[in-house]
Amino acid sequence: MAHLALRTAALLLAGSVFVAGCNGSSNNDDDRNTPPPSEPEQTRLHDEREFTVNEQSLAFDANTGALPGLGPNAAVQGAARYYGIYQGIQGPAGYRVEIPQNWNGGLIMWTRGYGGESLTLSGVTPSIVFRNVVTAAGYAWATSSYSANFYDVRAAVEDTNKLALEFRDYLLRDWSVEVDEPTQYLIAGGSLGGHTAAVLVEAETLERARYKVNYAGAMPLCQSEQNEFNWLGDYTLVAQHLAGYGDRPSSEFLTLLPNILGTLFVAVEGDNAWVTTAQGDKLKEIARRLTGGERPIFDEGFRVGSLQMAVLGTGGSDGTINGILAKPIYDNTDRVYRWTNGATPTTEEVTFNESIERKAADPEANPLRNDGVRWLPLVQGNFNVPVLTMHTLGDFYVPFRHQQLYRERAEANGKGDLLVQRAIRAPSHCDFSAAEMTTALMDFLTWVNGGPKPAGDDVLTPEVVADPAYGCQFTNNLGSTGRESLPACPAG
Repeated sequence: MAHLALRTAALLLAGSVFVAGCNGSSNNDDDRNTPPPSEPEQTRLHDEREFTVNEQSLAFDANTGALPGLGPNAAVQGAARYYGIYQGIQGPAGYRVEIPQNWNGGLIMWTRGYGGESLTLSGVTPSIVFRNVVTAAGYAWATSSYSANFYDVRAAVEDTNKLALEFRDYLLRDWSVEVDEPTQYLIAGGSLGGHTAAVLVEAETLERARYKVNYAGAMPLCQSEQNEFNWLGDYTLVAQHLAGYGDRPSSEFLTLLPNILGTLFVAVEGDNAWVTTAQGDKLKEIARRLTGGERPIFDEGFRVGSLQMAVLGTGGSDGTINGILAKPIYDNTDRVYRWTNGATPTTEEVTFNESIERKAADPEANPLRNDGVRWLPLVQGNFNVPVLTMHTLGDFYVPFRHQQLYRERAEANGKGDLLVQRAIRAPSHCDFSAAEMTTALMDFLTWVNGGPKPAGDDVLTPEVVADPAYGCQFTNNLGSTGRESLPACPAG
């Protein structure tokens, strides 16, 4: 077990909360869009953190190449790039902007994913596929490093909106370049950035944000959301209990982890990696239900060791998301854990549910605030613009279940017709092929500009989601790697 303990420790250090030179850089921004600050209702550990921007990381090359997959004549006809530093809600933040020569006036803000726990912030660029498609369509894009790392969606929301509203001022200040005000704003992002992109079109955000932007559409990809922290808490708590350590405080989880893994898995390295023991079989089936139910590619996603360790590495948390909140948000008081399919729980399942530790969220863990959006802004499904999502079916880190919750909330708010969701047959997090990303972006841009509503997948009907062919409609392996061993879509 010694090698297992060493490997576990190294992986935990790599991801303990949430596993993805300027031409002038004054930070004295004009804060005319900011209302007078009000006294915060609570303080938290995150308020004490101070971040700096690595200026050398901000420079990037403009995209002037051909556009694979978009036809023989598709190319970016010249694009200008800009970068610098501006003042965000938590401190300085870095920005990047790219404007094509044939700019149509539209601006797509790209929101980055989780940046870890470093106090140094770096420049962010969307994928080359994203850049190719949006610039070929005549759109400019912009990104922010945000003014904080950790799981700070509040900074992501406020800093992204401030950049959208004021990037013209920064280009004039830093580059002596004047550009027109955008005629359309769109938002897209992945993972934590998907959480951000979804939140930025929510009614609550439009009401509460310091900086308000009316986006004409949103494209949240592989999106996280508030349920993520129930999933992380559930999996680690269940694993500890099934491994026979339910009498030990959950705060000892990381200390116990090598023994927990040794009890629930045959091995975590080599040919038998992440193959379960009898107790581990129960963990796997509980996880299947918590992450979205019976569906293709779950088994393959379960065996992605990096994602398993990303989830397990959060065990023993105090529920404040590493100080993003002042009080714990995790709650499993009403959760019923099942590993069988019968209409009612078995005697063993009843005993398990009666004996597992129960934790309640503090009702004041994430309240509304009078100085901007919540510390953890909520995906509530209350929006008035087109929203298109994509999510991989096997994602064990940020599970497909989030898409089901999003649909339920949107339907409850009468917004179901504005939400299109696509399931992708891949095992990893944000693992979209070039073809899948290209098609989704082009469909999204067509839709928000008055074209037909794109097709999507039913994410709620259990028999539909469990069908072996589920996800085949929008999965396109062109431009992907590592999918060769996945179950093929049924013929016909």
